[in-house]
Amino acid sequence: MAEVTSPRRRGQVPLLGAWVKSIRRWVGLRSFSGSEAYWRRRYEAGRSSGAGSYGHLAEFKAEFLNTFVAEHAITSVIELGCGDGNQLSLAHYPRYLGFDVSERALELCRERFRDDPTRRFAAMSDYAGERAELGLSLDVIYHLVEDAVFEAYMRRLFDAAERFVIVFSSNTDENQRNRVAHVRHRRFTDWVERERPGWRLQAHEPGRYPLREHPTDGSFADFYVFAPRAQEH
Repeated sequence: MAEVTSPRRRGQVPLLGAWVKSIRRWVGLRSFSGSEAYWRRRYEAGRSSGAGSYGHLAEFKAEFLNTFVAEHAITSVIELGCGDGNQLSLAHYPRYLGFDVSERALELCRERFRDDPTRRFAAMSDYAGERAELGLSLDVIYHLVEDAVFEAYMRRLFDAAERFVIVFSSNTDENQRNRVAHVRHRRFTDWVERERPGWRLQAHEPGRYPLREHPTDGSFADFYVFAPRAQEH
């Protein structure tokens, strides 16, 4: 026999769920001490770079990037935010230099690619003006919640690139639905137009698995390709 549920009890369920979500959000905000600290703790706790660097999302990114590198004869790549290296394991780059704020993530990368001399890794704090033909930022910008951190990151990203910058990120200022302390969406293309007028948006490639169509295993990020305005391809 089916259980008879009173209207009052039915109404309590969504209210309880909303209350639990609010508590989790509050706890997350209280425990969040900054972008850099979050990612350091995350890797030290044995967690990965996230779902975007694995499975079908990683494969989509690798397909786009490998095709771009081959078609434009890219010889060198700098990535700001290399993470645990799983995304890189799918990449076909002639030479690669990856930076990250987490020493644990760098240890994982160095161990994983210890037999590959074309892959090098360094702490973000040790960046010393290195440049490459392609500057790469994958699933990083929307994790830079502090304005000063975002500004410094964007300047370094474009300063490090000679021919192209490729960003995989959301591009909106809408954060009302955001319930995660370590995520802050930004319309970063406005920053590029304002702060790097010598660069133009050359191409925009929507993500293959948009979050609205794949709510459990999708991404709100797209590809954005920038090139110097004087550069014609």
